[in-house]
Amino acid sequence: MVFDHIVLMVYIISLTILLVFGSHGFIMLYYHRKYAKNLPLENEDYKFDKKVTIQLPLFNELYVAERLIDAVCKIDYPKELLQIQVLDDSTDETVDVVAKIVEIKKTEGFDIQQINRIDRTGFKAGALKEGLKTASGEFVAIFDADFVPSEDFLKKTLRYFASSEIGMVQSRWEHLNENYSLLTRIQALALNGHLVIEQAVRNKSGFFINFNGTGGIWRKDCIMDAGNWHADTLTEDLDLSYRAQMKGWKFVFLRDFTTPAELPSEINALKAQQFRWTKGAIETAKKLLPQVWNAKLPLRVKLQSTFHLTNNIVFPFILLAGILNVPLIFIKNAGPYAPFFNFMAIFILAFISSFLFYVFAQKDVHADWRKKITLFPLFMAGSMGLAVNNSRAVVEGLLSRKSEFVRTPKFKIIDKKDSVFNNKYLKTLKVDQSAFVELMLAAYCFIGVAASVYFMEIAALPFQLMFFIGFGTVSFLSFKHKLVKLKS
Repeated sequence: MVFDHIVLMVYIISLTILLVFGSHGFIMLYYHRKYAKNLPLENEDYKFDKKVTIQLPLFNELYVAERLIDAVCKIDYPKELLQIQVLDDSTDETVDVVAKIVEIKKTEGFDIQQINRIDRTGFKAGALKEGLKTASGEFVAIFDADFVPSEDFLKKTLRYFASSEIGMVQSRWEHLNENYSLLTRIQALALNGHLVIEQAVRNKSGFFINFNGTGGIWRKDCIMDAGNWHADTLTEDLDLSYRAQMKGWKFVFLRDFTTPAELPSEINALKAQQFRWTKGAIETAKKLLPQVWNAKLPLRVKLQSTFHLTNNIVFPFILLAGILNVPLIFIKNAGPYAPFFNFMAIFILAFISSFLFYVFAQKDVHADWRKKITLFPLFMAGSMGLAVNNSRAVVEGLLSRKSEFVRTPKFKIIDKKDSVFNNKYLKTLKVDQSAFVELMLAAYCFIGVAASVYFMEIAALPFQLMFFIGFGTVSFLSFKHKLVKLKS
Protein backbone atom coordinates (compact mmCIF):
# COMPACT_ATOMS: atom_id res chain seq x y z
CA MET A 1 0.00 0.00 0.00
CA VAL A 2 2.86 2.40 0.79
CA PHE A 3 4.41 1.60 -2.59
CA ASP A 4 1.08 2.34 -4.28
CA HIS A 5 0.84 5.73 -2.57
CA ILE A 6 4.41 6.66 -3.53
CA VAL A 7 3.83 5.69 -7.16
CA LEU A 8 0.59 7.65 -7.29
CA MET A 9 2.17 10.71 -5.67
CA VAL A 10 5.15 10.79 -8.04
CA TYR A 11 2.88 10.14 -11.01
CA ILE A 12 0.49 12.97 -10.20
CA ILE A 13 3.41 15.39 -9.64
CA SER A 14 4.82 14.41 -13.04
CA LEU A 15 1.47 14.82 -14.77
CA THR A 16 0.85 18.15 -13.08
CA ILE A 17 4.11 19.53 -14.44
CA LEU A 18 3.31 18.13 -17.88
CA LEU A 19 -0.17 19.67 -17.63
CA VAL A 20 1.23 23.11 -16.79
CA PHE A 21 3.71 23.12 -19.68
CA GLY A 22 1.40 21.27 -22.08
CA SER A 23 -1.51 23.62 -21.44
CA HIS A 24 0.71 26.57 -22.28
CA GLY A 25 -0.29 25.81 -25.85
CA PHE A 26 -3.72 27.29 -25.07
CA ILE A 27 -2.01 30.54 -24.05
CA MET A 28 0.02 30.60 -27.24
CA LEU A 29 -3.13 30.09 -29.30
CA TYR A 30 -4.87 32.88 -27.39
CA TYR A 31 -2.07 35.31 -28.25
CA HIS A 32 -1.98 33.89 -31.79
CA ARG A 33 -5.56 35.04 -32.28
CA LYS A 34 -5.28 38.28 -30.28
CA TYR A 35 -2.23 39.63 -32.11
CA ALA A 36 -2.85 38.07 -35.54
CA LYS A 37 -2.83 41.48 -37.23
CA ASN A 38 0.44 42.63 -35.65
CA LEU A 39 2.87 42.48 -38.55
CA PRO A 40 6.52 43.56 -38.47
CA LEU A 41 7.17 46.99 -39.98
CA GLU A 42 9.37 47.19 -43.03
CA ASN A 43 10.99 50.13 -44.73
CA GLU A 44 9.92 49.80 -48.35
CA ASP A 45 12.24 52.67 -49.33
CA TYR A 46 15.28 51.10 -47.67
CA LYS A 47 18.49 51.90 -49.52
CA PHE A 48 20.73 48.87 -49.77
CA ASP A 49 23.93 50.79 -49.20
CA LYS A 50 25.16 49.22 -45.95
CA LYS A 51 28.14 46.86 -45.70
CA VAL A 52 27.13 43.31 -44.75
CA THR A 53 29.34 40.54 -43.38
CA ILE A 54 28.15 36.98 -43.92
CA GLN A 55 29.59 34.44 -41.49
CA LEU A 56 29.61 30.74 -42.33
CA PRO A 57 30.68 28.66 -39.29
CA LEU A 58 31.90 25.24 -40.46
CA PHE A 59 33.35 22.16 -38.80
CA ASN A 60 34.05 19.12 -40.99
CA GLU A 61 31.35 19.85 -43.56
CA LEU A 62 32.82 18.02 -46.55
CA TYR A 63 29.51 17.35 -48.29
CA VAL A 64 27.75 20.71 -47.95
CA ALA A 65 30.47 23.39 -47.76
CA GLU A 66 30.53 24.06 -51.49
CA ARG A 67 26.72 24.18 -51.72
CA LEU A 68 26.61 26.77 -48.93
CA ILE A 69 29.34 29.01 -50.33
CA ASP A 70 27.83 28.88 -53.83
CA ALA A 71 24.42 29.86 -52.47
CA VAL A 72 25.85 32.77 -50.46
CA CYS A 73 27.74 34.08 -53.48
CA LYS A 74 24.49 34.10 -55.45
CA ILE A 75 22.82 36.46 -52.98
CA ASP A 76 21.66 39.59 -54.78
CA TYR A 77 23.73 42.36 -53.21
CA PRO A 78 26.54 44.64 -54.44
CA LYS A 79 29.87 42.78 -54.20
CA GLU A 80 31.64 45.87 -52.91
CA LEU A 81 29.26 45.89 -49.92
CA LEU A 82 29.60 42.21 -49.15
CA GLN A 83 32.20 40.48 -46.97
CA ILE A 84 32.09 36.68 -46.62
CA GLN A 85 33.86 34.94 -43.75
CA VAL A 86 34.14 31.16 -43.90
CA LEU A 87 34.81 30.38 -40.24
CA ASP A 88 36.33 26.97 -40.88
CA ASP A 89 37.28 25.02 -37.76
CA SER A 90 37.54 21.80 -39.77
CA THR A 91 40.14 19.14 -39.08
CA ASP A 92 39.56 17.00 -42.18
CA GLU A 93 39.71 17.49 -45.95
CA THR A 94 36.96 20.13 -45.70
CA VAL A 95 39.80 22.64 -45.17
CA ASP A 96 41.22 21.93 -48.63
CA VAL A 97 37.79 21.86 -50.28
CA VAL A 98 36.91 25.25 -48.79
CA ALA A 99 40.31 26.70 -49.72
CA LYS A 100 39.78 25.83 -53.39
CA ILE A 101 36.25 27.27 -53.45
CA VAL A 102 37.37 30.46 -51.72
CA GLU A 103 40.15 31.00 -54.27
CA ILE A 104 37.67 30.56 -57.13
CA LYS A 105 35.25 33.04 -55.58
CA LYS A 106 38.04 35.56 -55.07
CA THR A 107 38.78 35.47 -58.79
CA GLU A 108 35.09 36.23 -59.35
CA GLY A 109 35.47 39.44 -57.36
CA PHE A 110 34.12 38.40 -53.96
CA ASP A 111 35.62 39.64 -50.71
CA ILE A 112 35.77 36.19 -49.15
CA GLN A 113 38.16 34.79 -46.56
CA GLN A 114 38.71 31.39 -45.01
CA ILE A 115 39.48 31.69 -41.30
CA ASN A 116 40.82 28.37 -40.02
CA ARG A 117 41.52 28.35 -36.29
CA ILE A 118 44.18 26.15 -34.73
CA ASP A 119 41.79 24.97 -32.03
CA ARG A 120 38.02 25.07 -31.42
CA THR A 121 38.09 27.24 -28.31
CA GLY A 122 34.52 28.28 -27.63
CA PHE A 123 33.29 26.05 -30.48
CA LYS A 124 30.74 27.88 -32.68
CA ALA A 125 30.52 30.87 -30.34
CA GLY A 126 34.30 31.15 -30.40
CA ALA A 127 34.38 31.02 -34.20
CA LEU A 128 31.73 33.72 -34.55
CA LYS A 129 33.51 35.91 -32.01
CA GLU A 130 36.83 35.48 -33.80
CA GLY A 131 35.24 36.48 -37.09
CA LEU A 132 33.78 39.64 -35.59
CA LYS A 133 37.30 40.92 -34.91
CA THR A 134 37.75 41.53 -38.63
CA ALA A 135 34.10 41.90 -39.66
CA SER A 136 33.68 45.16 -41.58
CA GLY A 137 29.93 44.97 -42.06
CA GLU A 138 27.37 47.06 -40.20
CA PHE A 139 25.18 43.95 -40.34
CA VAL A 140 26.17 40.31 -39.82
CA ALA A 141 24.24 37.43 -41.40
CA ILE A 142 24.90 33.87 -40.21
CA PHE A 143 24.27 30.58 -42.01
CA ASP A 144 25.10 27.09 -40.78
CA ALA A 145 26.45 24.54 -43.24
CA ASP A 146 23.12 22.80 -43.83
CA PHE A 147 21.39 26.00 -45.02
CA VAL A 148 20.86 27.26 -48.56
CA PRO A 149 19.89 30.95 -48.40
CA SER A 150 17.84 32.39 -51.24
CA GLU A 151 19.17 35.06 -53.58
CA ASP A 152 16.89 37.71 -52.08
CA PHE A 153 17.80 37.02 -48.45
CA LEU A 154 19.48 40.36 -47.75
CA LYS A 155 16.95 42.45 -49.65
CA LYS A 156 14.10 40.71 -47.80
CA THR A 157 15.60 41.03 -44.31
CA LEU A 158 17.49 44.34 -44.30
CA ARG A 159 14.34 46.37 -44.97
CA TYR A 160 13.05 45.33 -41.51
CA PHE A 161 15.84 47.28 -39.82
CA ALA A 162 13.53 50.26 -40.17
CA SER A 163 14.27 51.42 -36.65
CA SER A 164 17.64 51.81 -34.95
CA GLU A 165 16.20 49.67 -32.11
CA ILE A 166 16.01 46.58 -34.31
CA GLY A 167 18.94 44.33 -33.44
CA MET A 168 18.16 41.08 -35.25
CA VAL A 169 15.88 39.75 -37.99
CA GLN A 170 15.23 36.00 -38.12
CA SER A 171 13.79 34.11 -41.09
CA ARG A 172 11.75 30.96 -40.67
CA TRP A 173 13.47 27.69 -41.49
CA GLU A 174 12.16 25.73 -44.44
CA HIS A 175 12.99 22.04 -44.85
CA LEU A 176 14.86 20.87 -47.96
CA ASN A 177 14.37 17.18 -47.22
CA GLU A 178 11.09 17.13 -45.31
CA ASN A 179 9.69 14.34 -47.49
CA TYR A 180 12.83 12.21 -47.40
CA SER A 181 11.60 9.89 -44.65
CA LEU A 182 9.12 9.53 -41.82
CA LEU A 183 11.82 10.80 -39.46
CA THR A 184 12.28 14.06 -41.38
CA ARG A 185 8.52 14.60 -41.74
CA ILE A 186 8.06 14.27 -37.98
CA GLN A 187 10.94 16.72 -37.36
CA ALA A 188 9.34 19.22 -39.73
CA LEU A 189 6.07 18.95 -37.80
CA ALA A 190 7.90 19.55 -34.51
CA LEU A 191 9.98 22.49 -35.77
CA ASN A 192 6.96 24.18 -37.31
CA GLY A 193 5.40 24.28 -33.85
CA HIS A 194 8.33 26.34 -32.64
CA LEU A 195 8.86 28.45 -35.75
CA VAL A 196 5.33 29.10 -36.97
CA ILE A 197 3.57 29.50 -33.61
CA GLU A 198 6.05 30.08 -30.77
CA GLN A 199 8.45 32.43 -32.54
CA ALA A 200 5.81 34.29 -34.52
CA VAL A 201 3.35 34.63 -31.62
CA ARG A 202 5.98 35.73 -29.09
CA ASN A 203 7.30 38.32 -31.51
CA LYS A 204 3.85 39.72 -32.33
CA SER A 205 2.89 39.77 -28.64
CA GLY A 206 5.95 41.70 -27.48
CA PHE A 207 7.68 38.78 -25.73
CA PHE A 208 11.32 37.75 -26.09
CA ILE A 209 12.23 35.45 -28.96
CA ASN A 210 15.52 33.80 -29.83
CA PHE A 211 17.86 33.92 -32.78
CA ASN A 212 17.70 30.37 -34.13
CA GLY A 213 21.47 30.16 -34.61
CA THR A 214 21.30 30.52 -38.39
CA GLY A 215 19.15 32.00 -41.13
CA GLY A 216 19.14 35.42 -39.47
CA ILE A 217 20.94 38.76 -39.60
CA TRP A 218 22.20 40.91 -36.73
CA ARG A 219 23.09 44.53 -36.38
CA LYS A 220 26.75 44.29 -35.35
CA ASP A 221 26.32 47.01 -32.71
CA CYS A 222 23.63 44.87 -31.07
CA ILE A 223 25.99 41.90 -30.70
CA MET A 224 28.72 44.05 -29.21
CA ASP A 225 26.38 45.98 -26.92
CA ALA A 226 24.96 42.72 -25.54
CA GLY A 227 28.43 41.47 -24.62
CA ASN A 228 29.36 39.52 -27.77
CA TRP A 229 29.15 35.74 -28.11
CA HIS A 230 29.62 33.66 -24.95
CA ALA A 231 30.71 30.02 -24.94
CA ASP A 232 29.55 29.08 -21.43
CA THR A 233 26.35 27.42 -22.71
CA LEU A 234 25.68 25.05 -25.61
CA THR A 235 23.06 27.44 -27.00
CA GLU A 236 25.07 30.58 -27.66
CA ASP A 237 22.24 31.85 -29.88
CA LEU A 238 19.61 31.71 -27.13
CA ASP A 239 22.04 33.22 -24.62
CA LEU A 240 22.95 36.23 -26.78
CA SER A 241 19.30 36.73 -27.78
CA TYR A 242 18.16 37.19 -24.21
CA ARG A 243 21.10 39.40 -23.25
CA ALA A 244 20.40 41.65 -26.24
CA GLN A 245 16.67 41.96 -25.57
CA MET A 246 17.27 42.69 -21.89
CA LYS A 247 19.46 45.59 -23.10
CA GLY A 248 16.45 46.97 -24.96
CA TRP A 249 17.09 45.71 -28.50
CA LYS A 250 14.07 44.60 -30.55
CA PHE A 251 13.91 41.48 -32.71
CA VAL A 252 11.83 40.70 -35.80
CA PHE A 253 10.67 37.23 -36.83
CA LEU A 254 9.64 36.73 -40.45
CA ARG A 255 7.16 33.87 -40.53
CA ASP A 256 6.46 34.22 -44.25
CA PHE A 257 10.05 34.48 -45.47
CA THR A 258 11.97 31.23 -45.26
CA THR A 259 15.52 29.96 -45.53
CA PRO A 260 15.80 26.32 -46.67
CA ALA A 261 17.80 23.89 -44.56
CA GLU A 262 18.51 20.18 -44.32
CA LEU A 263 16.99 18.18 -41.46
CA PRO A 264 19.01 15.41 -39.74
CA SER A 265 18.17 12.21 -41.61
CA GLU A 266 19.73 9.83 -39.08
CA ILE A 267 18.53 9.33 -35.52
CA ASN A 268 21.92 9.58 -33.77
CA ALA A 269 22.53 12.92 -35.47
CA LEU A 270 19.09 14.04 -34.31
CA LYS A 271 19.78 12.85 -30.76
CA ALA A 272 23.05 14.78 -30.67
CA GLN A 273 21.24 17.89 -31.88
CA GLN A 274 18.40 17.45 -29.36
CA PHE A 275 20.87 16.85 -26.52
CA ARG A 276 22.75 20.07 -27.36
CA TRP A 277 19.58 22.16 -27.67
CA THR A 278 18.04 20.74 -24.49
CA LYS A 279 21.12 21.03 -22.31
CA GLY A 280 21.99 24.46 -23.68
CA ALA A 281 18.51 25.81 -22.92
CA ILE A 282 18.76 24.59 -19.31
CA GLU A 283 22.22 26.16 -19.00
CA THR A 284 20.88 29.44 -20.37
CA ALA A 285 17.91 29.34 -18.00
CA LYS A 286 20.25 28.90 -15.02
CA LYS A 287 22.43 31.73 -16.25
CA LEU A 288 19.83 34.29 -17.29
CA LEU A 289 16.50 33.67 -15.55
CA PRO A 290 17.64 35.47 -12.36
CA GLN A 291 18.62 38.44 -14.53
CA VAL A 292 15.25 38.33 -16.32
CA TRP A 293 13.37 38.47 -13.03
CA ASN A 294 15.61 41.25 -11.67
CA ALA A 295 15.23 43.33 -14.83
CA LYS A 296 12.68 46.13 -15.25
CA LEU A 297 10.41 44.12 -17.51
CA PRO A 298 6.62 43.64 -17.53
CA LEU A 299 5.45 40.61 -15.52
CA ARG A 300 3.93 39.05 -18.65
CA VAL A 301 7.36 39.13 -20.34
CA LYS A 302 9.02 37.56 -17.31
CA LEU A 303 6.45 34.78 -17.16
CA GLN A 304 6.69 33.99 -20.87
CA SER A 305 10.49 34.06 -20.71
CA THR A 306 10.34 31.55 -17.86
CA PHE A 307 8.19 29.17 -19.91
CA HIS A 308 10.44 29.70 -22.91
CA LEU A 309 13.70 28.96 -21.11
CA THR A 310 12.48 26.09 -18.91
CA ASN A 311 10.14 24.09 -21.14
CA ASN A 312 12.74 21.33 -21.62
CA ILE A 313 12.35 20.47 -17.95
CA VAL A 314 9.37 18.32 -19.04
CA PHE A 315 11.54 15.49 -20.35
CA PRO A 316 12.44 13.86 -17.00
CA PHE A 317 8.73 13.94 -16.13
CA ILE A 318 7.79 12.38 -19.47
CA LEU A 319 10.25 9.62 -18.64
CA LEU A 320 8.81 9.21 -15.14
CA ALA A 321 5.28 9.03 -16.52
CA GLY A 322 6.34 6.34 -18.99
CA ILE A 323 7.96 4.26 -16.28
CA LEU A 324 5.06 4.63 -13.82
CA ASN A 325 2.37 3.95 -16.41
CA VAL A 326 3.04 0.22 -16.17
CA PRO A 327 2.64 -0.39 -12.40
CA LEU A 328 -0.37 1.96 -12.38
CA ILE A 329 -2.32 -0.46 -14.57
CA PHE A 330 -1.93 -3.11 -11.88
CA ILE A 331 -2.49 -0.68 -9.00
CA LYS A 332 -5.74 0.55 -10.52
CA ASN A 333 -7.09 -2.96 -10.90
CA ALA A 334 -5.98 -4.18 -7.47
CA GLY A 335 -6.92 -1.30 -5.16
CA PRO A 336 -9.64 1.22 -4.29
CA TYR A 337 -8.36 3.93 -6.60
CA ALA A 338 -11.05 4.13 -9.29
CA PRO A 339 -12.31 7.65 -8.28
CA PHE A 340 -8.74 8.91 -8.27
CA PHE A 341 -8.13 7.66 -11.80
CA ASN A 342 -11.41 9.18 -12.98
CA PHE A 343 -10.23 12.56 -11.67
CA MET A 344 -6.93 12.17 -13.53
CA ALA A 345 -8.80 12.43 -16.81
CA ILE A 346 -8.25 16.19 -16.47
CA PHE A 347 -4.66 15.66 -17.60
CA ILE A 348 -5.93 14.93 -21.10
CA LEU A 349 -6.10 18.73 -21.46
CA ALA A 350 -2.34 18.80 -21.99
CA PHE A 351 -2.72 16.41 -24.93
CA ILE A 352 -5.56 18.49 -26.42
CA SER A 353 -3.56 21.70 -26.01
CA SER A 354 -0.52 20.21 -27.75
CA PHE A 355 -2.64 18.81 -30.57
CA LEU A 356 -4.34 22.15 -31.28
CA PHE A 357 -0.99 23.94 -31.06
CA TYR A 358 0.47 21.78 -33.83
CA VAL A 359 -2.74 21.88 -35.88
CA PHE A 360 -2.50 25.67 -36.13
CA ALA A 361 1.25 25.48 -36.79
CA GLN A 362 0.58 23.37 -39.89
CA LYS A 363 -2.59 25.16 -40.92
CA ASP A 364 -0.92 28.57 -40.99
CA VAL A 365 1.69 27.64 -43.61
CA HIS A 366 0.58 24.45 -45.37
CA ALA A 367 -2.40 23.86 -47.63
CA ASP A 368 -2.16 20.11 -46.95
CA TRP A 369 -2.10 20.58 -43.16
CA ARG A 370 -4.67 17.82 -42.60
CA LYS A 371 -2.30 15.28 -44.10
CA LYS A 372 0.65 16.57 -42.08
CA ILE A 373 -1.16 16.59 -38.73
CA THR A 374 -1.90 12.87 -39.05
CA LEU A 375 1.72 12.41 -37.94
CA PHE A 376 0.94 13.95 -34.54
CA PRO A 377 0.65 10.60 -32.67
CA LEU A 378 4.02 9.55 -34.09
CA PHE A 379 5.48 12.93 -33.10
CA MET A 380 4.23 12.36 -29.54
CA ALA A 381 5.69 8.86 -29.55
CA GLY A 382 9.00 10.26 -30.80
CA SER A 383 9.06 12.85 -28.02
CA MET A 384 8.52 10.05 -25.52
CA GLY A 385 11.23 7.95 -27.17
CA LEU A 386 13.74 10.82 -26.89
CA ALA A 387 12.94 11.31 -23.20
CA VAL A 388 15.98 9.30 -22.04
CA ASN A 389 18.41 11.25 -24.24
CA ASN A 390 16.89 14.63 -23.36
CA SER A 391 16.44 13.86 -19.66
CA ARG A 392 20.17 13.21 -19.43
CA ALA A 393 20.72 16.60 -21.09
CA VAL A 394 18.44 18.29 -18.52
CA VAL A 395 20.22 16.64 -15.59
CA GLU A 396 23.68 17.57 -16.91
CA GLY A 397 22.51 21.14 -17.47
CA LEU A 398 21.10 21.42 -13.96
CA LEU A 399 24.28 19.96 -12.47
CA SER A 400 26.46 22.31 -14.57
CA ARG A 401 28.38 19.42 -16.11
CA LYS A 402 30.32 20.77 -19.07
CA SER A 403 30.44 18.85 -22.32
CA GLU A 404 31.77 19.32 -25.82
CA PHE A 405 29.74 21.11 -28.47
CA VAL A 406 28.89 18.08 -30.62
CA ARG A 407 27.97 19.28 -34.09
CA THR A 408 25.12 17.77 -36.04
CA PRO A 409 26.81 16.05 -39.01
CA LYS A 410 25.46 17.04 -42.40
CA PHE A 411 24.81 14.31 -44.95
CA LYS A 412 23.49 16.27 -47.97
CA ILE A 413 20.44 14.05 -48.01
CA ILE A 414 17.65 15.57 -50.09
CA ASP A 415 16.01 12.95 -52.33
CA LYS A 416 14.91 9.42 -51.54
CA LYS A 417 17.69 8.14 -53.80
CA ASP A 418 20.29 9.62 -51.44
CA SER A 419 21.71 7.28 -48.82
CA VAL A 420 23.01 8.26 -45.41
CA PHE A 421 25.04 5.06 -45.18
CA ASN A 422 27.60 6.20 -47.76
CA ASN A 423 28.58 9.17 -45.61
CA LYS A 424 31.93 9.14 -43.80
CA TYR A 425 30.56 11.16 -40.89
CA LEU A 426 28.15 8.36 -40.02
CA LYS A 427 31.13 6.52 -38.54
CA THR A 428 31.68 9.35 -36.06
CA LEU A 429 28.21 8.92 -34.58
CA LYS A 430 28.39 6.73 -31.51
CA VAL A 431 25.59 4.58 -30.16
CA ASP A 432 25.62 5.77 -26.57
CA GLN A 433 24.24 3.99 -23.52
CA SER A 434 20.88 5.72 -23.88
CA ALA A 435 20.07 3.40 -26.80
CA PHE A 436 20.38 0.35 -24.55
CA VAL A 437 18.19 2.01 -21.92
CA GLU A 438 15.61 2.83 -24.60
CA LEU A 439 15.62 -0.80 -25.75
CA MET A 440 14.98 -2.03 -22.20
CA LEU A 441 12.24 0.55 -21.70
CA ALA A 442 10.57 -0.58 -24.92
CA ALA A 443 10.41 -4.14 -23.57
CA TYR A 444 9.20 -2.80 -20.23
CA CYS A 445 6.47 -0.66 -21.83
CA PHE A 446 5.27 -3.66 -23.82
CA ILE A 447 4.23 -5.13 -20.47
CA GLY A 448 2.06 -2.05 -20.03
CA VAL A 449 0.51 -2.59 -23.45
CA ALA A 450 -0.25 -6.24 -22.65
CA ALA A 451 -1.62 -5.34 -19.21
CA SER A 452 -3.87 -2.65 -20.71
CA VAL A 453 -5.32 -5.19 -23.12
CA TYR A 454 -5.71 -7.83 -20.38
CA PHE A 455 -7.52 -5.47 -18.00
CA MET A 456 -9.44 -3.80 -20.85
CA GLU A 457 -7.98 -0.39 -19.98
CA ILE A 458 -8.87 1.08 -23.36
CA ALA A 459 -8.22 4.70 -22.33
CA ALA A 460 -4.70 3.87 -21.16
CA LEU A 461 -3.80 1.76 -24.20
CA PRO A 462 -2.95 4.62 -26.66
CA PHE A 463 -0.43 6.14 -24.23
CA GLN A 464 1.09 2.75 -23.41
CA LEU A 465 1.45 2.12 -27.14
CA MET A 466 3.06 5.52 -27.78
CA PHE A 467 5.69 4.92 -25.09
CA PHE A 468 6.36 1.42 -26.45
CA ILE A 469 6.57 2.60 -30.07
CA GLY A 470 8.64 5.66 -29.09
CA PHE A 471 11.30 3.82 -27.10
CA GLY A 472 11.32 0.89 -29.52
CA THR A 473 11.71 2.99 -32.65
CA VAL A 474 14.36 5.34 -31.25
CA SER A 475 16.44 2.41 -29.93
CA PHE A 476 16.13 0.45 -33.20
CA LEU A 477 17.11 3.44 -35.34
CA SER A 478 20.03 4.17 -33.00
CA PHE A 479 21.51 0.76 -33.81
CA LYS A 480 20.43 0.70 -37.45
CA HIS A 481 23.56 2.14 -39.05
CA LYS A 482 25.68 -0.38 -37.14
CA LEU A 483 23.45 -3.24 -38.30
CA VAL A 484 23.63 -2.11 -41.93
CA LYS A 485 27.44 -1.97 -41.65
CA LEU A 486 27.52 -5.53 -40.32
CA LYS A 487 25.35 -6.79 -43.17
CA SER A 488 27.54 -5.12 -45.78
